[in-house]
Amino acid sequence: MGGDHDLSAVSAHSDRLATGVLLQLIMGIAVVSIAVVIDPVLRRHTERLAMGYVVARALEAVIYILGGAGLLALITVSEESVAAADGTPYAALGDLVLAQRDWAGHAILDAAVFSIGALVLNTAFFRSRLVPRWLSLWGLAGAAAYLTAGLLVMYGLEPLSTPQVVLEAPLGLQEIALALWLIVKGFDTQAAARTVALSAGLTTY
Repeated sequence: MGGDHDLSAVSAHSDRLATGVLLQLIMGIAVVSIAVVIDPVLRRHTERLAMGYVVARALEAVIYILGGAGLLALITVSEESVAAADGTPYAALGDLVLAQRDWAGHAILDAAVFSIGALVLNTAFFRSRLVPRWLSLWGLAGAAAYLTAGLLVMYGLEPLSTPQVVLEAPLGLQEIALALWLIVKGFDTQAAARTVALSAGLTTY
């Protein structure tokens, strides 16, 4: 954090930090909402993956909530640091709070939650053909790279370093492409229906 000076800045601008936490909580609600909205569509094709996606996004929201709680705790730490004659112990505590947030956001979230959710979602898309398979394959490759980035951070890679950004960029771009595809084209329900019929042995391509 850079010591007592940074805690003084947090105390002076606690409203900005609180606003950031509020936006983070809204994001947590949004990611769960995405899973809930898409669940009925995925459930028609693969119930287990649909449930797995909901669970993954719910865990992601939990990490956002815990991270937000940590940042709000940082406001209390900063206020105590400013009030104390010697803020050094509070500076160390502030560093600990931020470290917890960084480990959760750049390691746990990337390696064990967000990337797993992306793998589950794109596996469901690949099997159902609700979107073109090239798009779901892109998502699977991107999710694998994203997971790798999280594991590397766990073993010492600097968070938000160039290697991490490079590894995580493909999935970010795929999510943009997926969103645009769904806005313009929507789900390919006919291809999905043919896939279901084929798996049931009712028709052939």
